[in-house]
Amino acid sequence: MADDEFRQQALQHLDALHNLAVYLTRNGSEAEDLVQETYVRALRFSHRFQPGTHLRAWMFQILRNTFLTFYRLREREPALGEAGVADGPAPMFHDAPAQDGESQSAHMDLEGALRRIPEEFRTPLMLAEIEGLSLDDVARIMDCPVGTVKSRIFRAKERLRSLLKDYGQPGHERAP
Repeated sequence: MADDEFRQQALQHLDALHNLAVYLTRNGSEAEDLVQETYVRALRFSHRFQPGTHLRAWMFQILRNTFLTFYRLREREPALGEAGVADGPAPMFHDAPAQDGESQSAHMDLEGALRRIPEEFRTPLMLAEIEGLSLDDVARIMDCPVGTVKSRIFRAKERLRSLLKDYGQPGHERAP
């Protein structure tokens, strides 16, 4: 695959990679750095990409591996905003359309519940259900068998059901 063609195809996945990076880092500027490092690595190793395979899954795998190598091991220091106050975590679904108050509240409750699920279950759920990747692609990204991916997605959904079981019931308080 020619370098220009590879670059153009790789850039088509920028938004999806950024979404996953924000979800993993919980910080907008770190997410941008992670995506940039992912593209640097993808371009550096473009000769290893096998044309005809799924470029998006390959890029997600690079992003996840880069995150695990550099970002996850580093201790988290609260990022300071312009006012010198620690910024809160970036929302997982930063590019969701504007919503009314009730929809936004439901969205925040879902985000809170997702954050309470262990990463090993949350990531395959996000890749399959939010990003729409096939189970085979998620298995490649997660470097595990498809059966493990299915199991982790099932467990993630079960935990979400448990965390949100009282949702919509009278007297329900929003999750912290």
